[in-house]
Amino acid sequence: MCQCDDPNHNHGRMTRRAALRGGVASSVAAAAAVATTTAAQAQSASPYAPPAEPALPPSTMKLDLSRTALVVTDPQVDFLHPEGVTWGVIGASVEEHNTVNNIETLFKSAKAADLTVAVSPHYYYPTDHGWKFEGALEKLMHNIGMFDRPGPLNLDGFEGSGADWMPQYKQYINDGKTIVTSPHKVYGNDTNDLSLQLRKQGVDQVILAGMSANLCTESHMRELLEDGFEVAVVRDATAAAMLPEGDGYLAALINFRYMANAVWSTEEAVAQIKAAS
Repeated sequence: MCQCDDPNHNHGRMTRRAALRGGVASSVAAAAAVATTTAAQAQSASPYAPPAEPALPPSTMKLDLSRTALVVTDPQVDFLHPEGVTWGVIGASVEEHNTVNNIETLFKSAKAADLTVAVSPHYYYPTDHGWKFEGALEKLMHNIGMFDRPGPLNLDGFEGSGADWMPQYKQYINDGKTIVTSPHKVYGNDTNDLSLQLRKQGVDQVILAGMSANLCTESHMRELLEDGFEVAVVRDATAAAMLPEGDGYLAALINFRYMANAVWSTEEAVAQIKAAS
């Protein structure tokens, strides 16, 4: 259950009139009764649940591990740790989806299957704070010092900082085999070398996870699709901020369903990896 404190965040629940006004025809009354039942069901259902009757065709994506990579966006303290600078707006989503543990499960499964693993990090250097214009989230990230590092060739203060990897992921990322790309600077991997690194490994299928759902993860999905990769997004290995402006996770989930080649749970992704092994 979502633990969001935002009083405006109603998870899409519908409201209905409590009763019909007198003198309404019985047929209309019957229709209203159906609507009331539907509303009650909607209130008890998760806004993130798959549609009961999907209109879009089901995925047919099957993994070929020889050309598959796990790609994780921003597995960093500022997004995923209670001491990270975004925890106040993103923590409830991270906890609801068990995101931290699910990302680790994907790392473990990928390493056990000897998959290519790539991490696409987000770093800001002092020169990035001199940008002449920014979007709303860019302004916020710069203002709170998110992902800040003293320079591209300087790791002073990196260990344990908001820009550092989550501690439980370091054994997988720092194993000498995981690709750590150059940083993306806004949201998508069109500003870093992820596609190049994957192509050089003979990869054209991607299992995509990481942070955050409607920003960097979705942007990576879009860019990878445009670059000709087949992309499966792991829906519970990501999360997003919940603000008065909207629920970022729900916004991303809708687009994942519309565009990705597959949308899997962590359990489904692990099963797909095992089935292809």
